[in-house]
Amino acid sequence: MVDNNLVAPCGIYCGACRSYLIRKKNLLEEKGLKYGCLGCRIRNKNCSFIKKDCSPIRKKEFEYCYECEKFPCDNLKKIDNTYVGRYNVSLINNLQRLKEIGIETWLKERKKLYTCPECGGEICVHDEECYDCGLKFNPNKTD
Repeated sequence: MVDNNLVAPCGIYCGACRSYLIRKKNLLEEKGLKYGCLGCRIRNKNCSFIKKDCSPIRKKEFEYCYECEKFPCDNLKKIDNTYVGRYNVSLINNLQRLKEIGIETWLKERKKLYTCPECGGEICVHDEECYDCGLKFNPNKTD
């Protein structure tokens, strides 16, 4: 069985999330935050962004938004637009890829994508920075 704690229902890869990495690497004080995160699923949040507006996720009717007949719904489109604009990441594309290749392969792809090319550390999608060596890098930008 594959551990899906780092895959939010809405397609966010928690392993590259600021809150997750800051907690994992004991950087709360250094980054000026009080709380970190263990991942959306392990906190039983399901999806921090759309859960309050999504009855099927609240009721745990499915694991991932792509399983919903309304996929992609307006709530998901809104957060997707934010992520595309800020971080060059499409949650809708993440979910389509997840559906296509399965969780195990998808998680391997994400881990590889967010591995620092300089030191092999972990890159934060939100800060576009390796939290191990400080390299400023966004693997989602190809310019």
